[in-house]
Amino acid sequence: MTIDAFIDALPKVELHVHLIGSASVPTVLELARRHPGSGVPTNEEELRRFYTFTDFPHFARVYGAVNALVREPEDIETLVLGLARDLASQGGRYAELQVTPYAHSVVGLPMRAVTEALDVAARRSLTEHGVEMAYIFDIPGEYGEEAAKVTLEHALQEPPAALVGFGIGGIEQERPKYRDAYRAAFTAARAAGLHSVPHGGEMSGPETIWEVVEHYGAERIGHGINCLDDPRLVAHLRETGIPLDVCPTSNLCTGQIGRIEDHPLPRLLAEGLFVTLNSDDPPMFATTLADEYRVAARVFGLGRQDLAELARNGVRASYLAQERKQALLAEIDALTATA
Repeated sequence: MTIDAFIDALPKVELHVHLIGSASVPTVLELARRHPGSGVPTNEEELRRFYTFTDFPHFARVYGAVNALVREPEDIETLVLGLARDLASQGGRYAELQVTPYAHSVVGLPMRAVTEALDVAARRSLTEHGVEMAYIFDIPGEYGEEAAKVTLEHALQEPPAALVGFGIGGIEQERPKYRDAYRAAFTAARAAGLHSVPHGGEMSGPETIWEVVEHYGAERIGHGINCLDDPRLVAHLRETGIPLDVCPTSNLCTGQIGRIEDHPLPRLLAEGLFVTLNSDDPPMFATTLADEYRVAARVFGLGRQDLAELARNGVRASYLAQERKQALLAEIDALTATA
Protein backbone atom coordinates (compact mmCIF):
# COMPACT_ATOMS: atom_id res chain seq x y z
CA MET A 1 0.00 0.00 0.00
CA THR A 2 1.42 3.40 -0.97
CA ILE A 3 1.57 6.19 1.58
CA ASP A 4 -1.15 8.04 -0.36
CA ALA A 5 -3.41 4.99 -0.30
CA PHE A 6 -2.75 4.58 3.41
CA ILE A 7 -3.69 8.22 4.09
CA ASP A 8 -6.86 7.89 2.02
CA ALA A 9 -7.89 4.74 3.90
CA LEU A 10 -7.01 6.09 7.34
CA PRO A 11 -10.16 6.85 9.38
CA LYS A 12 -9.96 10.51 10.36
CA VAL A 13 -11.72 13.09 12.47
CA GLU A 14 -11.66 16.84 11.81
CA LEU A 15 -11.57 18.88 15.02
CA HIS A 16 -10.75 22.32 13.64
CA VAL A 17 -12.81 23.41 10.66
CA HIS A 18 -15.04 26.46 10.24
CA LEU A 19 -18.49 26.47 8.67
CA ILE A 20 -17.79 29.38 6.33
CA GLY A 21 -14.22 28.29 5.71
CA SER A 22 -15.40 24.84 4.65
CA ALA A 23 -17.26 26.25 1.65
CA SER A 24 -15.90 24.81 -1.59
CA VAL A 25 -15.30 27.06 -4.59
CA PRO A 26 -18.43 25.76 -6.41
CA THR A 27 -20.52 26.40 -3.28
CA VAL A 28 -19.18 29.95 -2.86
CA LEU A 29 -19.81 30.66 -6.54
CA GLU A 30 -23.37 29.42 -6.16
CA LEU A 31 -23.95 31.61 -3.11
CA ALA A 32 -22.29 34.65 -4.72
CA ARG A 33 -24.54 34.33 -7.76
CA ARG A 34 -27.56 33.75 -5.54
CA HIS A 35 -26.77 36.88 -3.51
CA PRO A 36 -25.24 39.41 -5.95
CA GLY A 37 -23.58 42.63 -4.89
CA SER A 38 -21.61 41.03 -2.06
CA GLY A 39 -18.17 41.84 -3.42
CA VAL A 40 -17.36 38.13 -3.70
CA PRO A 41 -16.35 37.22 -7.29
CA THR A 42 -18.83 35.19 -9.29
CA ASN A 43 -16.12 33.98 -11.70
CA GLU A 44 -14.06 30.96 -10.66
CA GLU A 45 -10.68 32.35 -11.74
CA GLU A 46 -11.34 35.63 -9.94
CA LEU A 47 -12.54 33.79 -6.83
CA ARG A 48 -9.32 31.77 -6.67
CA ARG A 49 -7.33 35.03 -6.85
CA PHE A 50 -9.64 36.44 -4.15
CA TYR A 51 -8.48 33.54 -1.96
CA THR A 52 -4.79 34.54 -2.18
CA PHE A 53 -4.15 36.10 1.21
CA THR A 54 -1.47 38.64 2.08
CA ASP A 55 -1.80 38.36 5.87
CA PHE A 56 -4.30 37.37 8.55
CA PRO A 57 -6.29 40.66 8.52
CA HIS A 58 -6.69 40.26 4.75
CA PHE A 59 -7.86 36.69 5.27
CA ALA A 60 -10.33 37.94 7.90
CA ARG A 61 -11.77 40.46 5.42
CA VAL A 62 -12.20 37.81 2.74
CA TYR A 63 -13.72 35.43 5.26
CA GLY A 64 -16.17 38.13 6.31
CA ALA A 65 -17.22 38.77 2.72
CA VAL A 66 -17.93 35.07 2.16
CA ASN A 67 -19.72 34.88 5.51
CA ALA A 68 -22.08 37.63 4.38
CA LEU A 69 -23.29 35.32 1.61
CA VAL A 70 -24.93 33.05 4.18
CA ARG A 71 -28.31 34.71 4.50
CA GLU A 72 -30.84 31.88 4.62
CA PRO A 73 -31.14 28.66 6.64
CA GLU A 74 -30.78 26.68 3.43
CA ASP A 75 -27.35 28.26 2.91
CA ILE A 76 -26.20 26.87 6.27
CA GLU A 77 -27.53 23.42 5.49
CA THR A 78 -25.78 23.46 2.12
CA LEU A 79 -22.45 24.33 3.74
CA VAL A 80 -22.64 21.57 6.38
CA LEU A 81 -23.64 18.92 3.83
CA GLY A 82 -20.86 20.06 1.50
CA LEU A 83 -18.31 19.54 4.26
CA ALA A 84 -19.75 16.11 5.09
CA ARG A 85 -19.54 15.09 1.43
CA ASP A 86 -15.95 16.31 1.17
CA LEU A 87 -14.87 14.56 4.38
CA ALA A 88 -16.53 11.29 3.39
CA SER A 89 -14.49 11.26 0.18
CA GLN A 90 -11.22 11.32 2.15
CA GLY A 91 -11.88 8.94 5.02
CA GLY A 92 -13.44 11.48 7.37
CA ARG A 93 -15.84 9.99 9.92
CA TYR A 94 -16.54 12.83 12.34
CA ALA A 95 -16.17 16.61 12.52
CA GLU A 96 -16.54 19.28 15.16
CA LEU A 97 -17.62 22.19 13.02
CA GLN A 98 -17.05 25.73 14.28
CA VAL A 99 -20.08 27.95 13.79
CA THR A 100 -20.20 31.70 14.48
CA PRO A 101 -23.75 32.63 15.58
CA TYR A 102 -22.92 36.34 15.69
CA ALA A 103 -22.22 36.35 11.96
CA HIS A 104 -25.66 34.91 11.26
CA SER A 105 -27.31 37.27 13.72
CA VAL A 106 -25.99 40.41 12.01
CA VAL A 107 -27.54 39.37 8.68
CA GLY A 108 -30.90 38.84 10.40
CA LEU A 109 -31.11 35.07 10.74
CA PRO A 110 -33.10 34.10 13.87
CA MET A 111 -31.46 31.74 16.37
CA ARG A 112 -34.19 29.17 15.92
CA ALA A 113 -33.76 29.10 12.14
CA VAL A 114 -29.99 28.65 12.43
CA THR A 115 -30.40 25.87 14.97
CA GLU A 116 -32.99 24.04 12.89
CA ALA A 117 -30.72 24.20 9.83
CA LEU A 118 -27.80 22.81 11.86
CA ASP A 119 -29.97 20.02 13.27
CA VAL A 120 -31.27 19.01 9.86
CA ALA A 121 -27.78 19.15 8.37
CA ALA A 122 -26.31 16.97 11.14
CA ARG A 123 -28.96 14.29 10.55
CA ARG A 124 -28.47 14.37 6.80
CA SER A 125 -24.67 14.35 7.09
CA LEU A 126 -24.85 11.05 8.92
CA THR A 127 -27.54 9.38 6.83
CA GLU A 128 -26.34 10.60 3.42
CA HIS A 129 -22.56 10.67 3.89
CA GLY A 130 -21.80 8.59 6.98
CA VAL A 131 -20.14 11.55 8.70
CA GLU A 132 -21.14 12.40 12.27
CA MET A 133 -21.31 16.16 12.80
CA ALA A 134 -20.92 18.06 16.07
CA TYR A 135 -20.79 21.82 16.56
CA ILE A 136 -18.70 24.37 18.43
CA PHE A 137 -20.07 27.90 18.77
CA ASP A 138 -17.31 30.47 18.59
CA ILE A 139 -17.04 34.18 19.36
CA PRO A 140 -15.38 36.30 16.67
CA GLY A 141 -12.77 37.84 18.95
CA GLU A 142 -12.54 41.26 17.33
CA TYR A 143 -16.24 42.08 17.85
CA GLY A 144 -16.31 42.36 21.61
CA GLU A 145 -19.06 42.23 24.19
CA GLU A 146 -22.01 42.07 21.82
CA ALA A 147 -20.52 39.12 19.96
CA ALA A 148 -19.87 37.31 23.24
CA LYS A 149 -23.44 37.98 24.39
CA VAL A 150 -25.05 36.77 21.15
CA THR A 151 -22.88 33.63 21.02
CA LEU A 152 -23.59 32.71 24.63
CA GLU A 153 -27.33 33.36 24.35
CA HIS A 154 -27.58 31.16 21.29
CA ALA A 155 -25.56 28.40 22.97
CA LEU A 156 -27.69 28.46 26.11
CA GLN A 157 -31.15 29.29 24.76
CA GLU A 158 -31.37 27.65 21.33
CA PRO A 159 -28.54 25.13 21.03
CA PRO A 160 -28.45 22.58 18.23
CA ALA A 161 -28.68 19.02 19.48
CA ALA A 162 -25.07 18.32 18.51
CA LEU A 163 -23.53 21.37 20.22
CA VAL A 164 -20.49 20.18 22.20
CA GLY A 165 -18.21 23.18 22.64
CA PHE A 166 -17.69 26.90 23.03
CA GLY A 167 -14.79 28.74 21.42
CA ILE A 168 -13.34 32.01 20.25
CA GLY A 169 -11.50 32.83 17.02
CA GLY A 170 -10.76 35.91 14.95
CA ILE A 171 -7.93 38.37 15.47
CA GLU A 172 -6.26 37.44 18.74
CA GLN A 173 -4.64 40.86 19.23
CA GLU A 174 -8.10 42.40 19.68
CA ARG A 175 -9.09 40.24 22.63
CA PRO A 176 -7.42 42.03 25.56
CA LYS A 177 -9.75 45.04 25.36
CA TYR A 178 -12.73 42.70 25.86
CA ARG A 179 -11.02 40.47 28.40
CA ASP A 180 -13.69 40.46 31.10
CA ALA A 181 -16.57 39.84 28.71
CA TYR A 182 -14.82 36.86 27.15
CA ARG A 183 -13.83 35.36 30.49
CA ALA A 184 -17.41 35.68 31.72
CA ALA A 185 -18.82 34.07 28.58
CA PHE A 186 -16.56 31.04 28.90
CA THR A 187 -17.37 30.69 32.59
CA ALA A 188 -21.09 30.59 31.78
CA ALA A 189 -20.66 28.21 28.84
CA ARG A 190 -18.59 25.79 30.89
CA ALA A 191 -21.13 25.95 33.72
CA ALA A 192 -23.73 24.85 31.18
CA GLY A 193 -21.65 21.79 30.31
CA LEU A 194 -19.98 22.95 27.11
CA HIS A 195 -16.36 22.12 26.42
CA SER A 196 -13.91 25.03 26.19
CA VAL A 197 -12.10 24.97 22.82
CA PRO A 198 -10.69 28.46 22.12
CA HIS A 199 -8.15 29.50 19.51
CA GLY A 200 -4.87 30.68 20.98
CA GLY A 201 -1.28 31.23 19.92
CA GLU A 202 -2.00 31.28 16.20
CA MET A 203 -1.06 34.90 15.42
CA SER A 204 -0.01 36.08 18.86
CA GLY A 205 2.39 34.76 21.44
CA PRO A 206 2.26 32.52 24.51
CA GLU A 207 0.38 35.15 26.51
CA THR A 208 -2.80 34.35 24.55
CA ILE A 209 -2.40 30.65 25.29
CA TRP A 210 -1.88 31.33 28.98
CA GLU A 211 -5.05 33.46 28.95
CA VAL A 212 -7.21 30.69 27.49
CA VAL A 213 -5.68 28.06 29.76
CA GLU A 214 -5.93 30.04 32.98
CA HIS A 215 -9.14 32.01 32.41
CA TYR A 216 -11.17 30.17 29.74
CA GLY A 217 -10.51 26.69 31.13
CA ALA A 218 -9.30 25.52 27.72
CA GLU A 219 -9.67 21.77 27.26
CA ARG A 220 -8.28 21.90 23.72
CA ILE A 221 -6.58 24.78 21.90
CA GLY A 222 -6.96 25.85 18.29
CA HIS A 223 -3.48 26.15 16.74
CA GLY A 224 -1.32 26.90 19.80
CA ILE A 225 1.83 26.82 17.67
CA ASN A 226 3.48 29.79 19.36
CA CYS A 227 3.64 27.95 22.67
CA LEU A 228 7.19 27.04 21.67
CA ASP A 229 8.30 30.56 22.54
CA ASP A 230 7.73 29.81 26.24
CA PRO A 231 9.42 26.70 27.70
CA ARG A 232 7.30 26.93 30.87
CA LEU A 233 4.14 26.86 28.76
CA VAL A 234 5.41 23.91 26.73
CA ALA A 235 6.04 22.04 29.97
CA HIS A 236 2.54 22.90 31.22
CA LEU A 237 0.88 21.71 28.00
CA ARG A 238 2.89 18.50 28.05
CA GLU A 239 2.08 17.78 31.69
CA THR A 240 -1.63 18.53 31.38
CA GLY A 241 -2.03 16.86 27.97
CA ILE A 242 -4.12 19.71 26.56
CA PRO A 243 -4.44 18.93 22.83
CA LEU A 244 -3.37 21.43 20.17
CA ASP A 245 -5.41 21.41 16.97
CA VAL A 246 -2.67 22.12 14.43
CA CYS A 247 -3.38 23.32 10.88
CA PRO A 248 -0.11 23.64 8.89
CA THR A 249 -1.40 24.84 5.52
CA SER A 250 -3.63 27.40 7.20
CA ASN A 251 -0.64 28.85 9.05
CA LEU A 252 1.24 29.17 5.75
CA CYS A 253 -1.65 30.78 3.87
CA THR A 254 -2.35 33.38 6.57
CA GLY A 255 1.31 34.33 6.83
CA GLN A 256 2.07 32.84 10.25
CA ILE A 257 5.02 30.98 8.71
CA GLY A 258 7.07 31.83 5.65
CA ARG A 259 7.45 28.34 4.20
CA ILE A 260 5.66 25.10 4.93
CA GLU A 261 9.06 23.62 5.80
CA ASP A 262 9.25 26.15 8.65
CA HIS A 263 6.11 24.88 10.35
CA PRO A 264 6.71 23.87 13.98
CA LEU A 265 4.76 20.60 13.73
CA PRO A 266 7.92 18.46 14.10
CA ARG A 267 9.05 20.49 17.12
CA LEU A 268 5.63 20.21 18.76
CA LEU A 269 5.78 16.43 18.36
CA ALA A 270 9.38 16.27 19.54
CA GLU A 271 8.36 18.16 22.69
CA GLY A 272 5.87 15.42 23.46
CA LEU A 273 2.80 17.64 23.03
CA PHE A 274 -0.66 16.28 22.23
CA VAL A 275 -1.16 17.25 18.58
CA THR A 276 -4.09 16.72 16.25
CA LEU A 277 -4.02 17.47 12.52
CA ASN A 278 -6.74 19.60 10.91
CA SER A 279 -7.58 21.73 7.86
CA ASP A 280 -9.19 24.91 9.35
CA ASP A 281 -10.66 26.51 6.18
CA PRO A 282 -9.80 23.89 3.55
CA PRO A 283 -11.09 25.31 0.22
CA MET A 284 -9.87 28.81 1.10
CA PHE A 285 -6.40 27.34 1.62
CA ALA A 286 -6.55 24.85 -1.28
CA THR A 287 -6.18 21.90 1.08
CA THR A 288 -8.16 19.01 2.57
CA LEU A 289 -7.88 17.02 5.77
CA ALA A 290 -6.18 14.22 3.83
CA ASP A 291 -3.78 16.75 2.29
CA GLU A 292 -2.68 17.83 5.77
CA TYR A 293 -1.63 14.23 6.40
CA ARG A 294 0.21 14.26 3.07
CA VAL A 295 2.07 17.40 4.16
CA ALA A 296 3.04 15.65 7.38
CA ALA A 297 4.37 12.71 5.36
CA ARG A 298 6.08 14.48 2.47
CA VAL A 299 7.39 17.62 4.13
CA PHE A 300 8.19 16.29 7.60
CA GLY A 301 8.87 12.65 6.83
CA LEU A 302 6.22 11.13 9.09
CA GLY A 303 5.64 7.45 8.42
CA ARG A 304 2.53 5.32 8.62
CA GLN A 305 2.81 4.75 12.38
CA ASP A 306 3.25 8.48 13.01
CA LEU A 307 0.29 9.37 10.80
CA ALA A 308 -1.85 6.72 12.46
CA GLU A 309 -0.95 8.15 15.86
CA LEU A 310 -2.03 11.62 14.73
CA ALA A 311 -5.34 10.10 13.61
CA ARG A 312 -5.68 8.39 17.00
CA ASN A 313 -4.96 11.70 18.72
CA GLY A 314 -7.84 13.27 16.82
CA VAL A 315 -10.20 10.56 18.00
CA ARG A 316 -8.98 10.76 21.60
CA ALA A 317 -9.24 14.58 21.68
CA SER A 318 -12.74 14.58 20.19
CA TYR A 319 -16.03 14.76 22.05
CA LEU A 320 -17.33 11.60 20.45
CA ALA A 321 -19.13 9.08 22.63
CA GLN A 322 -16.67 6.63 24.18
CA GLU A 323 -17.96 3.62 22.24
CA ARG A 324 -17.55 5.50 18.94
CA LYS A 325 -14.00 6.42 19.94
CA GLN A 326 -13.17 2.79 20.66
CA ALA A 327 -14.62 1.67 17.32
CA LEU A 328 -12.62 4.26 15.36
CA LEU A 329 -9.41 3.47 17.25
CA ALA A 330 -9.92 -0.19 16.45
CA GLU A 331 -10.34 0.66 12.76
CA ILE A 332 -7.11 2.67 12.78
CA ASP A 333 -5.26 -0.18 14.50
CA ALA A 334 -6.59 -2.73 12.00
CA LEU A 335 -5.51 -0.62 9.01
CA THR A 336 -2.06 0.00 10.48
CA ALA A 337 -1.54 -3.68 11.16
CA THR A 338 -2.10 -4.56 7.51
CA ALA A 339 -0.42 -1.55 5.82
